[in-house]
Amino acid sequence: MVLALVVDSTWASLASFDIDGPAYLLVGAAAAACATGSLFYGSFRRDEKLHAMLFGTFFLIAFAASFGVLNYLLLTVAGPRIDQELASIDRMLGIDWPALLRFAEQHPTANLLLFLVYASSLAQTAVLVNALGLCGRPNDIYAFCLSLAIGAAVTIGIWTVAPSFGAFTVYPIGSSPPVPLMADAAYARDLLELAANGPGRISPLEVKGLVAFPSFHTVLALLIAWYAWPLKWLRWPAIGLNALVILSIPIQGGHHIIDIAGGFVVAVFAIAVTSWASRHILSRRHSVPVRVPEPAGETA
Repeated sequence: MVLALVVDSTWASLASFDIDGPAYLLVGAAAAACATGSLFYGSFRRDEKLHAMLFGTFFLIAFAASFGVLNYLLLTVAGPRIDQELASIDRMLGIDWPALLRFAEQHPTANLLLFLVYASSLAQTAVLVNALGLCGRPNDIYAFCLSLAIGAAVTIGIWTVAPSFGAFTVYPIGSSPPVPLMADAAYARDLLELAANGPGRISPLEVKGLVAFPSFHTVLALLIAWYAWPLKWLRWPAIGLNALVILSIPIQGGHHIIDIAGGFVVAVFAIAVTSWASRHILSRRHSVPVRVPEPAGETA
């Protein structure tokens, strides 16, 4: 995340981008307030729960802002789109994306549920961070944040080399679909315009999800379920809700099905790297020799 912030600020200072400075200053102020609170409870009041919860909140704010800006800046150097190739892979797998949309149209109640759960992912991250803190699992907060950063970095890296915007930019879905869609025809037009003309105005009030493959919504859903597992009261609600999130991704996110498979791979990689790093850090802590002071010599 720090690297993303450095890249964002350096790149923005060297090139001419229309960035909503006042809005990002407000976001930065909110992040700074959480970071200050985390430092206070970590260094002075010694409350590890609040320290970790405030750190996690700071991370989520700064993470969303920094990676959102970075993704927009990368539009200017991204490679050729691969949406047609991804759609071809889906068809080879027997997936008919327009048929999925027709299913949603025929089942408006089920579609409304998918609409709501798809929109819940960011709120779930806040709930998870606070739940882990209140239950005395600060290390899991740090692990979750690290996994998010790794997952986002890998996702954006792949997208920069081979960008894709989703199945809804390949297949026409109509300007006024009969059911609510997060990723509708207007959203698809906006993404294609960004791909053709560059990022335009970059504001936290208007940032759109640009990445189709791998699906970061899938990464986020799996990470939330994984790190909620130790909390018995949250385990099964998180798994059930995020199973629905994954089901909603093709329709509400306008994704190719293969995007979800890519998200699974990225999530497993992020969890594996985080687990390795955690074990490495813990082993180093335990291997540090404890110096036992020698007894003081006798005085005359």
